[in-house]
Amino acid sequence: MVVTSNARRATLALTAMGAVMMPVLPTQAAPAPPPVDLRADVDRDGRVDVTGATDTAGEDTWTVARGAVFLPNIDDDTKRCPTAGPGGKPLPDAKLAACNDALDAVINGTADLADLARVRSVPMTRLPATATGAVSVPAGGRYMRVFVKRATGWAHVTGKTRLTAAELRAGVEFGVESTDVVRDSKVWDGRAVLRLTVTTPGGPATADDLTLRVAPLLTHHHLQNAQQVMVTKVPGKDYWERRQQAFVNGLAKEVKSAGIAKPLITFDKYQDIWAQDFVEPGYVSMTGPDGRRQVIRVMLRSAQPDREAGRELFEKMRGNGVGVVQVSGVRDSEEWTLNSMGNLETIPPYAHGGKTFPAGRIIMGERKDDGSRPARAMRTLLASQGFQDPLFLDTSWLHVGHVDEFVQFLPAPGTPRGWKLGIADPDAGMKLLRDAQKAGHGKTRMFSVPDSEERLAPTETIDQALASKELVADNALAAQRIKANLAVLQRETGVTDAEVVRVPALYTRGKEQVGERGERVPRLSRLGAGEVPKAVGEYGQQKELIRRDGRAAGPGTVMTSAYVPGAVNGILLGRDRYLAPRQWGPVIGGKDVFTAAVTAAYTGAGMKVSYIDDWETYHLGMGEVHCGTNTLRDASAAWWKR
Repeated sequence: MVVTSNARRATLALTAMGAVMMPVLPTQAAPAPPPVDLRADVDRDGRVDVTGATDTAGEDTWTVARGAVFLPNIDDDTKRCPTAGPGGKPLPDAKLAACNDALDAVINGTADLADLARVRSVPMTRLPATATGAVSVPAGGRYMRVFVKRATGWAHVTGKTRLTAAELRAGVEFGVESTDVVRDSKVWDGRAVLRLTVTTPGGPATADDLTLRVAPLLTHHHLQNAQQVMVTKVPGKDYWERRQQAFVNGLAKEVKSAGIAKPLITFDKYQDIWAQDFVEPGYVSMTGPDGRRQVIRVMLRSAQPDREAGRELFEKMRGNGVGVVQVSGVRDSEEWTLNSMGNLETIPPYAHGGKTFPAGRIIMGERKDDGSRPARAMRTLLASQGFQDPLFLDTSWLHVGHVDEFVQFLPAPGTPRGWKLGIADPDAGMKLLRDAQKAGHGKTRMFSVPDSEERLAPTETIDQALASKELVADNALAAQRIKANLAVLQRETGVTDAEVVRVPALYTRGKEQVGERGERVPRLSRLGAGEVPKAVGEYGQQKELIRRDGRAAGPGTVMTSAYVPGAVNGILLGRDRYLAPRQWGPVIGGKDVFTAAVTAAYTGAGMKVSYIDDWETYHLGMGEVHCGTNTLRDASAAWWKR
């Protein structure tokens, strides 16, 4: 958009000298400078076109498919941000989050420079030598910082910065960054307007505006290949600690076997084993000058201010190409467990019913039975990105209440959407038990977990399990609730029954399992600090769980967790490689019937499935492999294309 002021005028003055009228020549007006023309990478090919017209159409508007993008420069490329105060005193969370590359008006090296989006002015070859240029940001200025490339290097642009005629004749290059992600679209929708104004003394001023939009903060989906896996590592030599260490070692072998070359990222400081729950890895990206995506990974901290493990994201992970975002203003009344990031998963890209989600769509759980939802600040941030509009599912029937306990998404080349929906199937799990009982195996132990010097296996039999009215009722409830959630997912995505992978599962309201000495002990809680233990057992088992607001789990609502380790609560390591929790189901004829059924379900979906033992480390804590791990995924694809 070109803005022009002080249009040229010519006047004619006549003076009477006697009877003769003589014209007086007008003062010569200064010539108008050539038009100002700012260009950015509107077509997102990595090049700012100042000679053609590829980057002119739509430069003043912004759509999903077209428009200039700039990055929130929230990483710490030179690792200059402090993680502790004087004497090693921990910094408050707010101070940890306040530091990043956008904090100052300095370009912190070549890596930081690569995070700046480029804007160029078309050379103004006929510009008078007296002309000067000035840069302003009439919209979004609070969130945009501008630098100009000069002969002496890059300089921060302020209100006093003036561009010379020589610079304008040659064409000027700018670098722009955002100081933050979009947090509330009602406050800032991510758009900024950059204006270049050129003035000639005694003449008119001309200007051009250019609209840019900050890259949206996006979460990963399972069509993006896993590049690195994260897990918590604990020290010590007691039984549980050794079991956790064995899990980490086994995970490392599975990751390597799946073709992931990078070693595990281990969280070491706070010993919160639920690595899925205190962070959701995401990313922001734009096209770089070489045509490849310039990516900043963004670790989205869970909206649980009292969860210390989230601090390690700043202390260990923030650095070159990695930033951290945390929300503030979380109310105490918002249910703690729903704010865990195991309650945030992403449907892969799809289009259906007039809606298109080229970067996928977030799903989160809410408790419809009592109206509990994830924190408003987090919901607002996610929705304000404008790309992955969160879809809410009912997790009232789950004690922990996370969507990863019953639903997942699996790559499926050749299908209409390129992926299938994996869903836990309690009816199939109950059928396995009933079929085994009918075949005369009712006395077989329900679980094949072996005895050891430190652990006695559970002693329930198939007959005892099926005789439990609670277990039967719990799985009827789970099947009903899962069916309702599946209907929502199918309505929203268009997924057909043929694209649903049904994985045998069982759920129970029971908090008890057989303990290491054969006694009945409560299950460890995945809920962590958000649940208040009334009494705590030898290994941290909570003997009675009450919700953070002081209310008991009932009455009126039965809340369950996995009875047999939840197979859908595993981790996708490759397009065709899936790691599930070891089932430890009934062994009949030398075969674990649950393992066989789960393997068949995933094999039928084109997956090669392997298993890892998480019985004591995660399963007894109301979680599984997925709950204890996390993944960094490939973000090189264009998020605006499907």
